[in-house]
Amino acid sequence: MKYTLAVFKSRFATLNFANILKSRNIPSAIINTPSVISHSCGISVKFLSDFLPIVKNILVNIGQSQFDGFYSMIEINGRMNIIKI
Repeated sequence: MKYTLAVFKSRFATLNFANILKSRNIPSAIINTPSVISHSCGISVKFLSDFLPIVKNILVNIGQSQFDGFYSMIEINGRMNIIKI
């Protein structure tokens, strides 16, 4: 499975966004942000990449100013790679 991370600048924004996704029945999890993404609050929202168009639309509609970007989690040769979308 392919996952995407939504990264925010504050913990409050991250937790709030995770609750919004949950209220819309989008499966997601709060995880520690990978260390290669050094400019975040330390936690991110992980969700299946299949939901990315829906999640982008939600983000636009709520106008989240603390949003820092989407990152794709891709496994290559047994190693997890993080790529900014």
